[in-house]
Amino acid sequence: MNFALLSRLLGAVCLLIGGSMIFSLPWAFPGLANRQYAPAAESIEWRALGAFTVSMLICGVLGASLRRLGRPSRGQTLYRKEAMAIVGLSWVMATVLGALPIYLSDTYVAPERPITFVECMFEAQSGFSTTGATTLTELEDPRLVSHCVLFWRSWTHFLGGLGIVVLFVAILGQGSAGKAMMRAEMPGPSKEGSMPRMQHTALVFAAIYIGLNAVLAMIYMLEGMTVFDSLCHAFGTMATGGFSTYNASLGRFDSEWIEYTTILFMILAGTNFTLLYFCSIGRPRRLWRDLEFQTFLGIILIVTIGVVFFGMSNQDDRFDSAGSALRYGLFQVVSIVTTTGYGTADFDSWNNFGRGALLMLMFVGGCAGSTGGGMKVIRHILFVKILKLEVERAHRPRVVRQLRVGGQVVDDPDLSRGIMLYFCLFLALFIWSWMLLVTLEPDETWGVRRTSEGAAAITTPTDRPDDAEPPILETPQQRLKSTLDEKLLDSASAVAATLNNIGPGLGVVGATKNYAGFSQGAKLLFVWLMMLGRVELFSVLVLLSPNFWRRH
Repeated sequence: MNFALLSRLLGAVCLLIGGSMIFSLPWAFPGLANRQYAPAAESIEWRALGAFTVSMLICGVLGASLRRLGRPSRGQTLYRKEAMAIVGLSWVMATVLGALPIYLSDTYVAPERPITFVECMFEAQSGFSTTGATTLTELEDPRLVSHCVLFWRSWTHFLGGLGIVVLFVAILGQGSAGKAMMRAEMPGPSKEGSMPRMQHTALVFAAIYIGLNAVLAMIYMLEGMTVFDSLCHAFGTMATGGFSTYNASLGRFDSEWIEYTTILFMILAGTNFTLLYFCSIGRPRRLWRDLEFQTFLGIILIVTIGVVFFGMSNQDDRFDSAGSALRYGLFQVVSIVTTTGYGTADFDSWNNFGRGALLMLMFVGGCAGSTGGGMKVIRHILFVKILKLEVERAHRPRVVRQLRVGGQVVDDPDLSRGIMLYFCLFLALFIWSWMLLVTLEPDETWGVRRTSEGAAAITTPTDRPDDAEPPILETPQQRLKSTLDEKLLDSASAVAATLNNIGPGLGVVGATKNYAGFSQGAKLLFVWLMMLGRVELFSVLVLLSPNFWRRH
């Protein structure tokens, strides 16, 4: 491992993170934010202003020190090993440095409950990984969460949308190692070969991304949002992140125009940016003929039809007419499959088919080469095709067929092995994390109190939709068992929502709730899962291998 080269490049990433904090400083003036709900406040949010200034100084000193230590590496070649280390360590660094201004600004999770540094790292990682999960319960009270912090959370979405390292490649360029860094930042088999120069590719992607953010922000302003809200929600939409400036998310605006605009741009954000590039140069046929994009739209269409049909047949509150059913059903399906996580309705109160369909979509994700997280549509396509070949080979061993995607032969001999290994590893991470959370998270999170004798009792009502009319014959023991059964499903959805960078899940982490109730240990687990879900799994896992850090 070339530690001098690693130090120099990590110093550049550190300076990039610190320098980007300057965009949050103007929002220390509440009048500029023009929040509709904000009460009369001080002319300047001095605590937030000081917190961001100190954080910028820390990033500057640390970045300059790392650059100085790395001086001997000038002119040296960056190889794949160092590139992978930069990707993994950049996300660790971003988590810690991004947490500093939130912590130093005296942010509160809830009234009389100051935020801990672990929760600050949770917020920072959720922003950079474009997950959108939060522990903050009162976003609309500037005395608890400053405008600077709200903007910084959304700005981390902007930085994380294409990846800190992708922007790093676009700005500085890293020669042959740029390809390895791009692959690690934008996981999944993609069409990067169409534009062979990695710095050019990163610049094109960044230009498309910034342009779409600007267009969406202007549209939001025309639809009635303030400048502050339009920027924050544009960052959350195009990054498929989901951070909002309101407790009710986009549902706060209750506007069909805003919701359908967001649906369109979420689909664009979940599309391979190479295909968007071809559309921008007048070659839209590449988009419509792409198998992954066709499958992506097909999934949205089929699941939306199912959610609307079963929602109306079960007479759910939000599905009282075909128009409202389509509006809320389509929005939530697109929001989940693109891993954005915005909400306009409490989907946790939907019927079991709707909830189950959304839980299933958490494991799909957007297209490869998009800002969407998750497992990626192309991996599911390849998995099905590889499985079909293996089934045929089982009863016709002499038949040799080539793997084809979109009519083209896939000549990578290691692709099949890599896809199967990825699915196995992803499933193993999900199961292990779920079991760890179920085992270690206290039952008090679900309102269950344990006595000294080991007995358990419900101390707070559960959040089930039928709480207003509990079953007449339900005993305390049955109620307790039902609550503990919910712990299994809620924990599974929380792991799925963080590992796939969704944000909201079911139950205690549903659309109208957050992650504030979990223990500090569980939040650290979620930080790790969000990082694993955002970048290529091996780019993070290799950091745990002692052999990886040995010198050449």
